[in-house]
Amino acid sequence: MFRNTLLTGAATALVAAAIPAAAQGQDLTAPDYPETRTGDVVETPFGEEVADPYRWLENDVRTDEEVAAWVASENAVTDAFLAKLPGRDALKARITELTDYERFGLPTEKGGRYFYSRNDGLQNQSVLYVRDGLDGEARVLIDPNEWSEDDATALAGYTITEDGEKLAYLIQDGGSDWRTVKVLDVATGEVLDDTVEWVKFSGLDWAKDGSGFYYSRFPATGEGETFQALNKNHRVYFHKLGTDQSADELVYSTDDQPDLNHGAQVSDDGRYLVVTSSSGTDDRYEVTLIDREYPDAEPMTLVPGFENNFSYVGNIGNEFYFVTNDGAPLKKVVKTDITTNDPMWHTVIPESEQTLDGVSLVGGKLIASYLVDAKSKIEVFGLDGTPQGEVELPGIGSAGGFGGEPDETETFYAFSSYNRPSTIYRYDVATGESTVWAQPEVSFDPDDFVVEQKFYTSKDGTRVPMFLVRSKAVAESGEAVPTLLYGYGGFNISLTPGFSPSRLAWMEAGGAYAVANIRGGGEYGKAWHDAGRLNNKQNVFDDFIAAGEYLIDQGITPEDGLAIQGGSNGGLLIGAVANQRPDLFAAGNAAVGVMDMLRFDQFTAGRYWVDDYGYPSKEADWKVLRAYSPYHNIRSGVDYPALLVTTADTDDRVVPGHSFKYTAALQAADLGDKPQLIRIETRAGHGSGKPTDKAIEEAADVLAFLAAFTGLKLEE
Repeated sequence: MFRNTLLTGAATALVAAAIPAAAQGQDLTAPDYPETRTGDVVETPFGEEVADPYRWLENDVRTDEEVAAWVASENAVTDAFLAKLPGRDALKARITELTDYERFGLPTEKGGRYFYSRNDGLQNQSVLYVRDGLDGEARVLIDPNEWSEDDATALAGYTITEDGEKLAYLIQDGGSDWRTVKVLDVATGEVLDDTVEWVKFSGLDWAKDGSGFYYSRFPATGEGETFQALNKNHRVYFHKLGTDQSADELVYSTDDQPDLNHGAQVSDDGRYLVVTSSSGTDDRYEVTLIDREYPDAEPMTLVPGFENNFSYVGNIGNEFYFVTNDGAPLKKVVKTDITTNDPMWHTVIPESEQTLDGVSLVGGKLIASYLVDAKSKIEVFGLDGTPQGEVELPGIGSAGGFGGEPDETETFYAFSSYNRPSTIYRYDVATGESTVWAQPEVSFDPDDFVVEQKFYTSKDGTRVPMFLVRSKAVAESGEAVPTLLYGYGGFNISLTPGFSPSRLAWMEAGGAYAVANIRGGGEYGKAWHDAGRLNNKQNVFDDFIAAGEYLIDQGITPEDGLAIQGGSNGGLLIGAVANQRPDLFAAGNAAVGVMDMLRFDQFTAGRYWVDDYGYPSKEADWKVLRAYSPYHNIRSGVDYPALLVTTADTDDRVVPGHSFKYTAALQAADLGDKPQLIRIETRAGHGSGKPTDKAIEEAADVLAFLAAFTGLKLEE
C-alpha cells in the first residue's frame, strides 16, 4: 500500500522530516462540508430508539439523482482539499516509479503450453500470455486494456482445458463482483460465441474431456436491483461448449436452502464433481460428490452438517485427500476411500504446532504451507504423510502457489515480502530444487529496508504479533518516526508479508509501516478467529489499540505521529477504534468499510457476514453490534483524528451507502478542527480489478493525507 537525510540511494527526491504540514503554513483545518439532508427515520429495535437520518444515502448512486449530487459535492470538497496537500504530486511520482516494474503471475501448464499473466509495469490491467513450452516465445492471448476506454474492465480469472486448446475466462467490469464468462481458442486467439452471465462468487473448472465447464451463478436480478439486492439461490451449472447459456445443465442446487453457496471442482481423475457448500463466511462446509460417469446416480454427501472445514486437496483413484479442522483447530490432512459403504477419515498429516494454511497434491507428494507467526513455511510430505523436507524460502515473507496435478513433475510458487516484490520460482517436485522463473528489476535496494517481527500484549494479556518495516537507517537510529499501522481482524483472514509500492514510498520518506496480526484473523487457527468475532469482536479493537500504544511506548512513533488504515472489515476496524480512542491516532483511512452494523445484512453479500458479526435481528447480537457500530457511536464534542473515508460508487460487496452514511454523520458532529472527508472513486468497486492508474492516484491521495497529519513532510 523517500528517504530521510540519513539514507543513501537513488530515491533522494523526497525528504522526510517530522514537521507537521500545518506548522509550515499549510491550512489543514476542516473545510466547509456540503449540506446533507437529514431524514426522520427512527426505529425501535428491542426497545431502543435508533435514528437513521441518512438512510436515503443507501440508495444506488446510479439511479438516485439526489445521492449522485451528494457524491459529486463531497468529491468536489475532498478533491480541493487533497490538491493542496504538500508533497502529494512528488509522492505520486515516486509511487509511479516504484510501481513501474515487470510483474508476473504464476504459470499454469496444460498440453505443453504455459499460461501466465504479465504486467510491463504501468499497464492498467495485466495481460495474459501463453508459451509453447517452458522457454517458448511468449504471445498475447488476452489484453484487457483493449476492453474499455477507462481500463476498468478486468480479466478476473481463467481455466484451461487439459489439452491446452481452449480457455474459459471471467470478465469483471467496473469493479463489480458480477462476472461474464467467455471462451477463447488458444491456437487462433478467436473468442468463441459462448457467453455465460450472472456469475458471482464462482470458480470455473473444465470437464477433463474439454466438452464444457462448471460454474456457479445466481438468478438474474430485477431492474435496478443488480448491485444492491441480496444474493440467494446459488446454483452449479454445466455449460456445454458451443451451446447457448439457456441450455446449460443444472447440476446442483438447494432450493429449499436458498442461503447456501456452492462451489464446484472436477476431481483429479475427472470422474467426480466435488461440490463444496457453505452457509456464510465461516469455513464450515458440506461436501457432496456427484458421479459424472453415472448421471442417474444420487449425489453422495461425503461431509454433512456444516460443522467443520473440509477442503478438497486431490485424489488418487478412490482415495480423496482433504484439509480439515475437525478435531484439529490448526488443521490437518485426512483421506478416505469413497467407495466404502461408510467412508472413514484417516489422518495423513497430523495437526502441527503451526497453522496449516493450504495443501496441494502434486507429483505424488503433498506440499503443505504453514503459517509460523504469520510467516510462510513450506513442508513436503509423501502421500502416506512421511516428511520429506522443506522448501527453502529467502526469508520473512509469504509463499503461495504450488498448484498442479498428481502426476506432474513441476509446480510454481511466488515469494514476496514487504521489501521484495513477488519472485516466481519453478519447483522440481522430484529433486526438491527451486529455480527462479521470473524476478523483477526494481528501482530500489531491498536491503535498504528492515523487516522485523515484534510481539506486544493486548488489553486482556494476549500476546499479539506485529510486522514492523522501516528503512535500515531509521531502524538503526532509533528515531521515533511517523508510522502507518494497518489491520484487518476478521473472517479467518491472515495478514502475511507482501509488497506495496505506495507503502515503500512511505518508508522511503522516513516513515515506518506496521501490520498488527490481531484476533479475528486466521494466523493461529480457529481459536484466534473465534476470539475476534461475534461477542468477542471487541478483542479486535482492543488488540489494534494496544498495537498503537505499543508503537508509541516503544519510541517507534511519536504520540502525534500514528496513522491507521484498514479496508472492508478493516474499514470497520478504523471506524470503531477512531470512536473508542480518538486521542490515540493522528489520522486514519477507513476504506470500503462496513459502517452500519445494524443493516449490513440487507445488501448484496452482507448476509454472509453474520458468521463473524452475528444477526442484527437477534437481540443479543444486536446489542453487541450496537455497541461498536461506527455509524452509531460517533462521539460529538470530542476531538477526532483526521479521517479520509474511501469507497467507490460501484462497490457491490460493501455497498457505498455504508461509507456515505458514516461520513455524513462524521461531518454533522462536533469533532474538532481536523477534517472528516470522503473520497469516492468511480467504476472501481471493492478493489479487485482496479486499474493501475486509479490505484496510484488513490494511494497518493491517502498517504499524502496521512503524512500531513502525522508530521511526515514530503518534498514538494
